[in-house]
Formats: sequence, structure tokens, C-alpha cells
Amino acid sequence: MIHSTATVLVNPQGEPALTRAQLWRGLVLKARDARQFLPPGLCTKCDVVVDADDYLIREATIAGEDLSEIITFEPQRKVSFFQRSGPREGVIVNQIIEDADGALWLRFYGLLGLRHHAPGSKEERDDQAQLDSEDKGYRAALSSTLARTRQLIGEGKL
Repeated sequence: MIHSTATVLVNPQGEPALTRAQLWRGLVLKARDARQFLPPGLCTKCDVVVDADDYLIREATIAGEDLSEIITFEPQRKVSFFQRSGPREGVIVNQIIEDADGALWLRFYGLLGLRHHAPGSKEERDDQAQLDSEDKGYRAALSSTLARTRQLIGEGKL
């Protein structure tokens, strides 16, 4: 089983501040088209095939892997990505958290398994290490999501 988590401060000193509403709009747009938010070249396809009020289904190619996800929304709080098909099964969550001092944090967590591989296999351990890596893992994806949200706001597009 792969368990990964990362949390980043939304508004570090020196960066333009994002409100919860702005961050939420960025997360919804990321669910609809991850190509704009993940590190360059990581997502090469992202098509919404079902679009409902509180969920969507998308088909994407991320890190060279084709996958289908059911994505649910808890407005202003959480986006959950359920792995419908692809190399992994399980759930990935992006959650907006506000601490006691009012600071916003963006938290990722995921509980995943690799399809067609035994629990604890070398493939699973390698996947865990890649997902947890500072430069290629979910912390990098959170940072690129925040940067892209700021960029879109600065351009008046979000």
C-alpha cells in the first residue's frame, strides 16, 4: 500500500496572497485540466468525459500513464480523485486547511495500491519513493498548482 502526504503553506512570505475562494477556483480548474497545473510535460492529455454538479470523470495521461478518475468536490474544502483505471487504485485528496492563526495550507494525501503488483513489491516501493520525492512528487505538484493559480489570477484569467 502506498501512503503519501504533503502539506504546503498557501501564502508564504513574499508571494502574492491567495484567498480560499481563489485557491478553490484553481483546484477546480486543475481537476478539469491538469496540464495547466502540473509540472511541464507531466500531463499530456486531460479530457472531461462526464461533467455533473458535484463530480466529474476525466481521462488523462500523466507521467506517461493513461488513467481515468472520478473527481468529487466538497466546495471550498476538498477535491478527491478516485482512481477508476490506470496503474494505481485508491484515492488522492487535495484539501484546503485553515490553521488556528487563519493561515491557509494545501494538503495532499493519498492511499493507493498498484494494480497487478503484490503489496510491498519493488514496484510499489519505487512508486512510493517517486511520489514522495521533493522534485517529482506530490509536494512539487502542490507547489506548481499554487504558482499556476497565482499566474492565472495575475493574468486576470481566474
